[in-house]
Amino acid sequence: MTAGNLLRACLLALLLALVLRPDWFAPLFAPLAPAGGPVIYARSSLLSLSLSHLGLVALASVAATLVAVTLAIFVTRPVGASFLPLSRTITNIGQTFPPVAVLALAVPALGFGAGPTLVALFLYGLLPIFENAITALSTLPPATMEAARGMGLNRWQRLWRVELPLAVPVILTGIRLSVVIALGTATIGSTVAARTLGEVIIAGLLTNNTAYVLQGGLIVGLFAVLIYDAMAQLERYLSRRMGG
Repeated sequence: MTAGNLLRACLLALLLALVLRPDWFAPLFAPLAPAGGPVIYARSSLLSLSLSHLGLVALASVAATLVAVTLAIFVTRPVGASFLPLSRTITNIGQTFPPVAVLALAVPALGFGAGPTLVALFLYGLLPIFENAITALSTLPPATMEAARGMGLNRWQRLWRVELPLAVPVILTGIRLSVVIALGTATIGSTVAARTLGEVIIAGLLTNNTAYVLQGGLIVGLFAVLIYDAMAQLERYLSRRMGG
């Protein structure tokens, strides 16, 4: 086993232990808890909060990917080129308004819970995916595209058989960035009653319990590192495959 794989295995084991058996870490967190106060967060299962957190991130990321890549395909075709500025404005909305502001605007329409959080994560995740998809689809090797035309492939066939497969590694880079941003941003969803790991962090801030804050932050951080690494490995694999 290489050093990199050993480190990944250790981080994964630490994450699973924190989520499944948090009581094992009570002696480590105890000095950070208030005197006589609880050390391990027990109002909700850390496993259920983690699954809910990941579910919100996954759903928002899939929706953002579908919309952003579809927009990128459209504006990189001759018929949609004039809509590029408008598309950039739309995908920039999430970066223009802070997630907290999006939540505040969405709550009156969607109520408390997962809905406003999904909207915020979706809007916040559009830009990285869109820009990477634009770059990938706009910088395809001319010789490859010419060969595809020479083979008699029509526009749709070139898109599905040539352009998108070649663009996937670069698009994945945008998705990876978007997912990591969403993992951290999702924690604020607990301010509007969404079930996320932010519940642990907010409980710690409200009760001055640093042990809670560290538990929630550490789990979110480990998820971000491991998912980022897994997606980076996938990108490298696809890049080598396309290069070969």
